[in-house]
Amino acid sequence: MKHSLVVMGVSGCGKSSLGEVLAQALGARFVEGDAHHSPANRAKMSQGVALTDADRDGWLSTLADELRQPPLPIVLTCSSLKRAYRNRLRAAAPGLRFVFMDIGREAALSRVASRGAAHFFSTSLVDNQFATLERPDGEADVLRVDAEAPLNQLQDEVSAWLAGQEHA
Repeated sequence: MKHSLVVMGVSGCGKSSLGEVLAQALGARFVEGDAHHSPANRAKMSQGVALTDADRDGWLSTLADELRQPPLPIVLTCSSLKRAYRNRLRAAAPGLRFVFMDIGREAALSRVASRGAAHFFSTSLVDNQFATLERPDGEADVLRVDAEAPLNQLQDEVSAWLAGQEHA
């Protein structure tokens, strides 16, 4: 794997699960994007308050910095809901690839609800995630996958796509 990869999508799509297995399979460093949210952002989300672009600014800067830090490449999980967010990450890591984990609202809501109170993300924010999402359809270096497919199938699909990208 020559280039870093962002596993993206709305909350509950399975970014962390896929990101971890991909990083392990590809021998890349794994960076959990949610771990880099500020305490203020975590507090807002746990109270059901959606983040604004201004709230996400520092978080995206931190993730962009992670994309520049060795050892490279990395597998990063980040919702990357807007094209502007993705472009900001692309600017930090030329050749950056994205895997868009596509999931329906009901499935995402069910997954977020099953996390319980231990997770900071409130189920009331799922609708906001879908309203904010600017699908990456037609963007270069983006693979869309069905987030409800088995994890091993997703890993195989992404690994095959990446191998083809490296030879293109």
